[in-house]
Amino acid sequence: MDYQLILNEIKEEVSLLENEGLVANYIPELTNVDPGKLGMHLHSVDNKGYSFGDAEEKFSIQSISKVFSLILAYKVLDKDIWKRVDVEPSGDPFNSLTLLEYENGIPRNPFINSGAIVVADILMSHYQNPKEALLNFVRKISGNPSIDYNEKVALSEKSHGYRNAALANLMKSFGNIQNEVNDILDFYFYQCSLEMSCKDLSKAFLIFANKGRLVETEEVFIESRQAKRVNAIMQTCGFYDESGEFAFRVGLPGKSGVGGGIVAVHPGQYSVAVWSPRLNEKGNSYMGMEVLERLTTKTGYSIF
Repeated sequence: MDYQLILNEIKEEVSLLENEGLVANYIPELTNVDPGKLGMHLHSVDNKGYSFGDAEEKFSIQSISKVFSLILAYKVLDKDIWKRVDVEPSGDPFNSLTLLEYENGIPRNPFINSGAIVVADILMSHYQNPKEALLNFVRKISGNPSIDYNEKVALSEKSHGYRNAALANLMKSFGNIQNEVNDILDFYFYQCSLEMSCKDLSKAFLIFANKGRLVETEEVFIESRQAKRVNAIMQTCGFYDESGEFAFRVGLPGKSGVGGGIVAVHPGQYSVAVWSPRLNEKGNSYMGMEVLERLTTKTGYSIF
């Protein structure tokens, strides 16, 4: 498969499209990003990379970070993690309080905000310094020791994090939060502020295309059965309440973030990351969806 030729074709095609999305504005710091940015990087399991555009420029990955924190928590608790957070699509907004009330403080899945806050709580209980543990893990699987948190983005989220505080306190009232709410939220906001490039993300997510192993060394980071289950959750829950649409149009497991990034995985083949800051009404990158739909159409392969 000539991936670079395919990416070049996609770049030409989408350059003719009008980008109808809007940059996320509920986190003020994200509004400072150039809305015209567009990058894509595909990394194959034979350890080759292909890209175009702003593929090596770092951006705030936001909810994509929830996959990294889930991996660490899954390694800590294994199957017991599912006693704290479920694996079902929510069908509701990612910051819904109503669903938590009905379901006794157990979040529907680890990718909505409440689920990610529970995962953060698990890591707070296990690691003396969860920020450092998460950062070291991401640097290792991406192969980039320069990855770091964006302090301005973290503080911007913290100053507007009232609804997340409400979610955490509601879950604490049901006994599903063990640590202090303010400490958990501080870690959670920093987690979301991680800055990575499309190249970093596609390389980090290769472990999901390679049965939990690094492609360079075959070092096992998570068990094959765990990689399979995380892929399944990404397929059904990775795109807020547009996961069905992404499965329909693209047909790959993946995860999006309101920073405009999307990462998708073709098990046994590649992982791919796209960045375009303008979001559709569901909070997913408008151009990212277009680009990835074209990728699976042109290659003729998805998981379906």
